[in-house]
This record gives sequence, C-alpha cells and structure tokens, in this order.
Amino acid sequence: MRPDQSGFLTRAGAFSVSEREAVYRAIETRRDVRSEFLSDPVPDDVVGRLLEAAHHAPSVGFMQPWNFIVVRDAAVRSQVWEAFSRANAEATEMFSGDQQQTYRSLKLEGIRTAPVGICVTCDPDRCGDVVLGRTHNPRMDSYSTVCAVQNLWLAARAEGIGVGWVSIFHEADLKRVLGVPERIEIVAWLCIGYVDQLYDQPELAVKGWRQRLPLEELVFADRWGNGE
Repeated sequence: MRPDQSGFLTRAGAFSVSEREAVYRAIETRRDVRSEFLSDPVPDDVVGRLLEAAHHAPSVGFMQPWNFIVVRDAAVRSQVWEAFSRANAEATEMFSGDQQQTYRSLKLEGIRTAPVGICVTCDPDRCGDVVLGRTHNPRMDSYSTVCAVQNLWLAARAEGIGVGWVSIFHEADLKRVLGVPERIEIVAWLCIGYVDQLYDQPELAVKGWRQRLPLEELVFADRWGNGE
C-alpha cells in the first residue's frame, strides 16, 4: 500500500470486531510473570517481533529514546540476579509484620529462569537539549520509553510469551554489570520466556497483596474530585 498525495497510508477506521476483541484480550489478560517461566528458548525471530513492536511505540518529539540490551548469557543473568538479590534483601526490611511475610513469599523475579532478559534504557540526549514536547517536562523521554515497554508486553502476550518487569535494583549495579553509560537511564529489566499458564487475575491480587481499584472511583469529570 502506498501513501496517497496527502501522505496518509490508511484510513483511521475501527478494527473489525474480532480484531478489536483480540486487542482488548491482550490488554486484559497481560500479566507480570514472576516464577512460571519455561526453559524453552525464545527464537530470534520472535524476539525480533517483540522489539519491533516496542520500537513502534509513541515517543514525544519522535525522539525514540530507547535502546534494548538482549541478554541470553546465563553468567550475565546471574550477575543481574545478584544485584537484584542485594536490593531485594533491603526491600524486605522496609515492610513489617504480616506484610513482610507476604513479601517474602512472593516470587518477585525470573531473572535466572527466563531464557531471555531485555534491559530497556532511555537516552535523554538522543535529540539534543531542546526536544519538541519535552520543553516543559524533562521526563517525557522516560515516559516514552515506558510506552515501548508496554508495546513489547502486549506483543508478547499475543505471542504466548510471559514478561516480568524487575525494578528492584540499584541502577548503578545494573549499569556496572551491563556496561551502560552513566548518562543513560535504565527503565526496565524484562524477563522474557514461554509460560504454560497465566493467572486469571494479577498475581498480587490472587495472593492478597492488593486488589484492583474500582474504575469509577478513579474517574473525575472536568476537574479534580468531580465524580461521574
């Protein structure tokens, strides 16, 4: 298909019913996978499709600030796990009582069991100092990178692949393991792998950590605090 004279490639029409349902199904059944990864390798072409989906995320000023470090080497993943383990021990002590016990029981990472790790980074200098759309909010590059993470996650759900987002790190430790320059921000470490089952609800809800808030309590009309 070629663009017409106006530069538009396709009409912005609604998807078919089945296509629309597939999109919403991917959104609603996406899960943060922690301990259910299989050892089956993820083929290069599948990883390529996930990265292509991530690369099609929206970005402010079309700056595309992301990079992706694909880590399959078990020794490197073990070093990443050690960095996580140190930070996780610190995190455990931040909770108390029953909440600490629940935290200890959670399998919060699959760094060593998932066959692929992807470190998603953000380069704040990719488009120079002044970036369209970032002039008054310097965090827009990071927000754009998070959109790339979400795109990858939904594509993975469609491929039958689980994703776990590990955030419990000291960033300096992860940069040291992966050789990431100081000026680059690490946004996410993603554990990637096939799974044979997914929870029908978010795992933290199933295990009593926290429940989904009612949407009607989160929507205001026209100004803060005006409920529908």
